[in-house]
Amino acid sequence: MARLLDQIDSPADLKRIPIGELPQLAEEIRQEMIAILAKNGGHLGPNLGVVELTIALHYAFQTPQDHFLFDVSHQGYVHKLLTGRRDRFTTIRQPGGLSGFFSREESEHDCYGAGHAGTALSAALGMAVGRDRRGSNENVVAVCGDAAFTCGITYEALNNVCDQTKRLIVVLNDNEWSIDKNVGAIASYLSRIVSHPAYSWLRDRAEEFLMKIPSRGVLRAARKAEEAVKGLLLPSVIFEELGLTYYGPVDGHDVAMLISMFEFLKHQEHPVLFHVLTQKGKGFAPAMEKQKKFHGLGPYHPVTGETPASSAVTCSQVFADTLVKLADQNRNVVAITAAMPNGTALDRFQPKFPDRYFDTGIAEEHAVLFAAGLATKGFKPYCAIYSTFLQRAYDQIIHDVCLQNLPVVFCMDRGGLSGDDGPTHHGLFDISYLRCVPNITLLHPKDEDELADMLFTAMHHPGPVAIRYPRGAGSGVAVKPFPELIPIGRAEVLQHGRDVAIFGLGMMVPMACELAAALGAEGISAAVINPRTVKPLDRGTLEFFGRSVDAIVTIEDHVLAGGFGSLVLEALSESGIAVPVVRIGWPDQYIEHGKVDQLRKKYGLTAEAALEKLRPLLKRTPSSFGEIA
Repeated sequence: MARLLDQIDSPADLKRIPIGELPQLAEEIRQEMIAILAKNGGHLGPNLGVVELTIALHYAFQTPQDHFLFDVSHQGYVHKLLTGRRDRFTTIRQPGGLSGFFSREESEHDCYGAGHAGTALSAALGMAVGRDRRGSNENVVAVCGDAAFTCGITYEALNNVCDQTKRLIVVLNDNEWSIDKNVGAIASYLSRIVSHPAYSWLRDRAEEFLMKIPSRGVLRAARKAEEAVKGLLLPSVIFEELGLTYYGPVDGHDVAMLISMFEFLKHQEHPVLFHVLTQKGKGFAPAMEKQKKFHGLGPYHPVTGETPASSAVTCSQVFADTLVKLADQNRNVVAITAAMPNGTALDRFQPKFPDRYFDTGIAEEHAVLFAAGLATKGFKPYCAIYSTFLQRAYDQIIHDVCLQNLPVVFCMDRGGLSGDDGPTHHGLFDISYLRCVPNITLLHPKDEDELADMLFTAMHHPGPVAIRYPRGAGSGVAVKPFPELIPIGRAEVLQHGRDVAIFGLGMMVPMACELAAALGAEGISAAVINPRTVKPLDRGTLEFFGRSVDAIVTIEDHVLAGGFGSLVLEALSESGIAVPVVRIGWPDQYIEHGKVDQLRKKYGLTAEAALEKLRPLLKRTPSSFGEIA
């Protein structure tokens, strides 16, 4: 029997399928995602939870004329399958293939790209106001997970909705999870709505009522229908007070009910919030049993959900295990995460010190301010936030932590390329945005053991410290039983040389060693230096090599603009040292998703590429020295 999914190359094709057959389509979509993501990896659990919701959206609305914004758009896989990308779905998250997020460059059906929570409602309101000003009539729908309502940005937008537009649909997709179980008063509030004693009675009768709403007569009977649908309304003071009429909660897996409700809501002349209940991982038992694991993962067995065993210890795990050791020794050590206990590995810390573990929800600005407040009371906060997400708290870093010189430690996971997740998740800008801030100390370890030492050193440092380290496994170096202090502002010379000095930042040290070996094979003596401290820079070591070698090479997993190589050039210039510098790093552009090794080769972050850039300098005379970048 031919699959319904194989008949869909556009949303128009979807509308030809009778509503009664849509549950079959939903099952086919789930099986398609389970099979393909078993090979590619990806955000399986979130997408299994929004299958019926996405089908209903496309059945009731029409993209690209109507606009859907998903918060976060890693829940856009079903949307991609229904909007002409089914034949390329096997390429998702693969080099040159489909992005794992909405992408305006990828399809006209993706009206807005996003890679982090809290953005959809503000952007949707902007689109709605733009529509109103232009005099057009398209629908704008913001699909926000319940975790998005832990973001301050979402409430800033809610505060403005009713004053700025009369037509906006907000879908609250409530599955009680972000990456981990949602926390805080908002999660409890939504739980109280769902557990209201009237909910079961309403749930059983909602579909019967909605099916009676005439599809063509909705507009004429809008006011009457609205009052009738108020029967679905449960305690919803927050949303009502903010000016959004609340409907729900309803079963987010009942596709017929969802379609009827969207047909009704799209004719309302006031902002609405539609509360739907979905189950993350629905349709795949392993994903339902282990929702945290299946939020986003690599390849897995398509039946059992088992993932390949790995003995490699990740940098995140080293961070968390070291923090446990520090907390054992120092009762003032506390850990803070912004809804990323699993991604940052702080779920290894929380069971041991539950009273010293704080999850702020997806609220990075609050997390940093909260850490600052704790620091004023003598605590040592370790604030673990991905490099790319810490950008959201930049103002708080500058004005609330560094200006007051408070001893907060920023543990920047995913410092460097993040591979398959693409440009929204690459941590390629943190050196640039942090090294200009007074009072901060910026560290970057060459391996796992040095990461532990830096965490220990930060505990003893009286001011703010930022430590960047990469995603995944490090170099496999064993970690000492207990860390040691390292000298801040002093580089480590790993290998002496007289012709070339190679500064390999952080986990790029192995590439620096590879380049030194290649130079050695050609009779060129190369020194290898592990900078360790980006700020303050070890100017003594830099000046020594700057005055004694023919060329300097800097290698960093960071953009060249404002990065470590730029810092080296500035320091040499200030010291009046005219030595040629070859900078190896990422170009001034957003880097696509793909495999790390392949992307490094494509953009010249290899020992071979560095050697080719260096060779011309070694043939020049000192009078011709200048920068090659």
